[in-house]
Amino acid sequence: MTADHDQAQGPANAAAPASCPLPDPYTPGHGSASYEVSRYELYLDYRVSTNRMSGHAAISARSFAFLDRIVLNLAGLRALKVQVDGQRVQRFSQRGNQLIIIPARPLPAGTDFSLDIRYDGAPGPLRGNWGEVGWEELTDGVLVAGQPTGAPSWFPCNDHPSQKASFGFTITTDANYRVICNGVLVSRHAKASRETWVFEQAEPMATYLATVQIGRYDLKPLAFQAPSPAQYVAATPAHMAAAAAALVRQGEMMKTFETCFGPYPFSTYTVVVADDVLEIPLEAQSLSVFGPNHLNQQWDDQRLIAHELAHQWFGNSLTASSWADIWLHEGFACYAEWIWSEASGDLPAAQRAAAAWQGLVIQPQDLLVGDPSPELMFDDRVYKRGALALHAVRQAAGDTLFFELLRAWARSHRYGSVTTQDFMDTADRTCAGIPGFSAGSILTPWLYGTALPALP
Repeated sequence: MTADHDQAQGPANAAAPASCPLPDPYTPGHGSASYEVSRYELYLDYRVSTNRMSGHAAISARSFAFLDRIVLNLAGLRALKVQVDGQRVQRFSQRGNQLIIIPARPLPAGTDFSLDIRYDGAPGPLRGNWGEVGWEELTDGVLVAGQPTGAPSWFPCNDHPSQKASFGFTITTDANYRVICNGVLVSRHAKASRETWVFEQAEPMATYLATVQIGRYDLKPLAFQAPSPAQYVAATPAHMAAAAAALVRQGEMMKTFETCFGPYPFSTYTVVVADDVLEIPLEAQSLSVFGPNHLNQQWDDQRLIAHELAHQWFGNSLTASSWADIWLHEGFACYAEWIWSEASGDLPAAQRAAAAWQGLVIQPQDLLVGDPSPELMFDDRVYKRGALALHAVRQAAGDTLFFELLRAWARSHRYGSVTTQDFMDTADRTCAGIPGFSAGSILTPWLYGTALPALP
């Protein structure tokens, strides 16, 4: 391995196509527009007691531009051996959170290529504007919370929200622990004191949504009404009863959201209850993670169950092309809470909207929801004001067209990357029969003005 990676960047006029956005200004140093990954095969051997990982990543990709170097994100772990198209490279280096690979021969634009990377170390979370994200040791196990830049804490990747790929996970760890990853469990087998778990995530997924959960979990199915997808809860025996009780209405939530948003986009949905108290729940593709402190029947916890479930449509199946558009995740999931409130016989969505508006009135009016800045991208005002923007569209369109719009939005961009303009275009097409309807006119004051518009 060498530190020599200050090579030419290729033709000065080489540019990525419009479908591959430039690196996100919210997460500088993460992601490359020069190539696109289509598949990650991750093989991890992990020891819980010592927090030691031996990793192997097999990556399939295609170049968008002339590549005399390939830059991935990997942080806190050491690359040991790298191959490009089956040939070992002698020149690769790590600087900060980047792994820079110099192939034996440059790759022209439009070239399919493979990477094989062996690495090891003691994984840990990465610190940034959002606290610590990524691989995190629990009291007895592991939690991975990758949003927005935690993926490089455990595997080398092209870490950009628009870079969606299929994943295979083969995780070997200590026996008596259950491993849960995205997608579907394909197989598991034990050998001596070790056990190997294999998962397949076939639907494209952004790197930040990839996850591994390891704990002394039992796994039980939740009661649900067919033909809804299979739903499971993973929890330690001490928390299983409380978890099942807290999730007793999740099947109804699923049916409500399938009615409002269209079919659930994945084959299963698993709720993991970590053994440790967590500050907030989190979602990953096809699963969500809660702490035991979130397990009760009160609205403040039930809304979180609805919120994380809604992210499977808005955030996971449909993923913002850039972090500036995060309201497309959080505003939609927040509005899904209000939809569930109404459907469950609690407060109407209009009443939830009014309460949210009253809360925003007394807060500073200094944030652009449609471009909130890296520091404020998870500010509660992005959630609430984004939800109110949707409520404004609902008021203008009427319920029939509004829910037709949400279903069209989820259907036409299923498993894709999206922008605010995409949503405006879908809204205008869906509501074309309403004289004078303009999604831009409705949404712009909510998203791109600082002053709080009047309650819709």
